[in-house]
Amino acid sequence: MSDSRIKWGIIGLGNIAHQFVKDLALVEEAELYAVASRDLHKAKTFAATYNALFFYDDYNALFDDAKVEIVYIATTHDLHASLTIKALQSKKAVLCEKPIAVNYAQAFRMVQASKDNNCFFMEALWTRFNPSIREVLLKIKQGEIGDIKYINADFAFSVQKLNERMTDLNLAGGSLLDMGIYPLFLVYAILGRPDKIMALASFFDSGADAQTSMILQYKTAQAILHSSFVSPSNMEATISGLEGRITINSIWHEAQSYSVVRNNHKVDYALPTKGKGFTYEIEECHFCLKKKQIESKLWSHQNSLDLMAIVDSVRKEIGLIYPSDKE
Repeated sequence: MSDSRIKWGIIGLGNIAHQFVKDLALVEEAELYAVASRDLHKAKTFAATYNALFFYDDYNALFDDAKVEIVYIATTHDLHASLTIKALQSKKAVLCEKPIAVNYAQAFRMVQASKDNNCFFMEALWTRFNPSIREVLLKIKQGEIGDIKYINADFAFSVQKLNERMTDLNLAGGSLLDMGIYPLFLVYAILGRPDKIMALASFFDSGADAQTSMILQYKTAQAILHSSFVSPSNMEATISGLEGRITINSIWHEAQSYSVVRNNHKVDYALPTKGKGFTYEIEECHFCLKKKQIESKLWSHQNSLDLMAIVDSVRKEIGLIYPSDKE
């Protein structure tokens, strides 16, 4: 591989990391350089499967590797803040999987570490960079369907065998941080921070939320959102304005298409993604690194902080507390 390629390190080698590196291979300027897991066998197997040059059973060893330029952090939610800050202090750029952190206070420290160390840092909210989502946001901004009055979005499916990551409070499990953050992102991207939030949830025996329903109130608009591990939904998103509506087709958070309805006339738009769609956030990271930016203009530090503040408000409404809130 050419030394001109940007060398990536991956920390946390679960399901999301497997999906991510498959798309990383589709980006010509990217090189999977090193991976790390607390399980040496897992690290070695992952490296062999995806042709990483190095593997470690210690996260700090990857941070200390001088050749690693940017670290993708794909661990459980509870570790996002501490590992991101360590990576930034090691002068590594960071793409941290969503949610950015467990709460606003953690997210604020992560952003501050990026500024203090003058290192690029971005939350891996891949939906923001999806071509369909970008086009939808542009159409809304240009007034395609008039002033927005209502948004409905959900992210729900039935999980027959829930794993520990999904239900363990110590790992910040539950549907809100795993899936609810996507519909919350969509509404925030269109309408900004709400004036009022109402929410109710059902819980697993562990205390993690099994399903959460939310109403976001704005001065002239409302949104009704839902996340769940216990029952499936259409997983579409509909944005309604005074002059029409836009539907982002299922599965909307990794959209391949959308439609616009105006004056009872429907137009369909298809924008298939390259790979699963992680490619676009990877390319944004590369763009920012080349421009020597410490944050993305498409999904900024402030955007991540605002979204986490909204999540905190939902959690307050439903009474959801994580052990890592104390950290």
